Amino acid sequence: MRMSTKAQYAVRALVSLNLTSSGMPVSIKDISARENISLNYLEQLFVKLRRGGIVNSVRGPGGGYLLARSAEEIRIDQIIDTVEVALAPLSCMNSDGSCGCEMECTTQSVWQGLGNQIRNFLASVTLEDLTRDGRRQLESRAISSYSNI
Repeated sequence: MRMSTKAQYAVRALVSLNLTSSGMPVSIKDISARENISLNYLEQLFVKLRRGGIVNSVRGPGGGYLLARSAEEIRIDQIIDTVEVALAPLSCMNSDGSCGCEMECTTQSVWQGLGNQIRNFLASVTLEDLTRDGRRQLESRAISSYSNI
């Protein structure tokens, strides 16, 4: 199974937002530059994330985006569901794991099981989990950079 760039970029952008916000709105331009993601593409994703209740927008000078709730409450499957049409291992499967061709498909149970495993895994990881990993990576790079001086 291959995740789309929508899913990947949305998760990356939200980790970046959570890493840098410190309770203050973060500009989508800053996220775009930091993550090397097209600003236009990010704007489209953030519209979906706002409508999905993942982020809130703040207008005006110093405006930007904030998480709509704590990072511990935002699961990765929720982010993906907000920006994706369906989270399914095969194109013939619906987002709920059902298959329109189940009468002819003798392998459906395998794909359905795979889809359930993927969904359960993504539901077990929160945005805060990924942010912690991101902080560790940043600290590790800082220590490496310092020791090379």
